[in-house]
Amino acid sequence: MKFRTRSSEEPEINLIPFIDVLLVILIFLMLTTTYSKFTELQLTLPAANADAAKDRPHEVIIAIAADGRYAVNQEQVEGRGVAALTAAIRAAAPDKDSTVIISADAQTTQQAVITALEAARREGLVHITFAAQSGSDE
Repeated sequence: MKFRTRSSEEPEINLIPFIDVLLVILIFLMLTTTYSKFTELQLTLPAANADAAKDRPHEVIIAIAADGRYAVNQEQVEGRGVAALTAAIRAAAPDKDSTVIISADAQTTQQAVITALEAARREGLVHITFAAQSGSDE
């Protein structure tokens, strides 16, 4: 019996169909992908052009420092939590009709301002405003 000898040729891998499939996939992805450009919001922040401060006996001024310390009507508040700030507001507010003025440093975190809003809400004060710089810097 005569057996055939195997040929020593190595099989070839044809890359042309593989490249064709990859190009089709690439073209499909390029056509179906939406390119969205992230834009920044151009904001012009409001500036107050207030006259001389009026005498308002029912004001509670909450000052917030850049590092998160609070002062209510120029009295330093011990602690930085909502409970400590609520107690200080309770002592400073003569009635529920008082106006809360939040004066925060430009570098204050948002959480510190939210804490002040939450303390005023817990105390039942609904008249809340924010202090702003004078508009003469333009």
